[in-house]
Amino acid sequence: MNTTYTLSPIGILQSGYKEKFGIPRQSGLTSNLATIKMIPPYHCAEAFRGLEDYSHIWVEFIFHQNLRSDWKSTVRPPRLGGNEKRGVFATRSPFRPNGLGLSVVKLIEIKQSKEGVCVIVEGADLVDGTPIVDIKPYLPYVDAIPDALGGFAATAPERKLTVEWHAFALKKLEMEIKNHPDLKQLIESTLALDPRPAYHRDTDKKYGIHLYEYNVVWSVQNDTAIIHAIEKASQRHPDDKYNQ
Repeated sequence: MNTTYTLSPIGILQSGYKEKFGIPRQSGLTSNLATIKMIPPYHCAEAFRGLEDYSHIWVEFIFHQNLRSDWKSTVRPPRLGGNEKRGVFATRSPFRPNGLGLSVVKLIEIKQSKEGVCVIVEGADLVDGTPIVDIKPYLPYVDAIPDALGGFAATAPERKLTVEWHAFALKKLEMEIKNHPDLKQLIESTLALDPRPAYHRDTDKKYGIHLYEYNVVWSVQNDTAIIHAIEKASQRHPDDKYNQ
């Protein structure tokens, strides 16, 4: 069988996560807000009639930053420290034969304007600009199976780091928070999950995460993420090695 199917986005997700580094590795691990801006002709209110009766939704999307013509049968899941291989179909790796992803998120609001419908969600593990290809309601009686086996990811990852602020960074946050009221919560909940690659444990190294229009500079000392600075991402030098 040699059949090709074409998918067209129905919306684009707008998120505070501007790059892959730092994004939670599963949905629901942080309470960050994101917006799915619907694309015509899917931006009509009729298409969402009744969705407000559900607390959560499934979002199907394209791993648009990881699309590739080739694929590998095994991957190295971060949950296993990046040292063990598993079959690609036994993981949720973004490097997949067809580049499709699936996340469950909390439905916050369905907003209507002259431009159409936007869907506000909480807990999305998606980078800004992710193409959304479908939305479905989450059904607890069938989608939640209490005695299901979870393999190597049977339980949610624990918060790994406490978070501390340098006074300079906290002052900068207070100046910028009016633009994004959730900025402090987004930074702290993201760093608490320790987004560093498993092989990065250099206490002298500084990292940078691009959240909204900011570059957050931080390092780790004794299981504590220390936030050194919040700067405009436009100030970030092309040769910065923060997140390498």
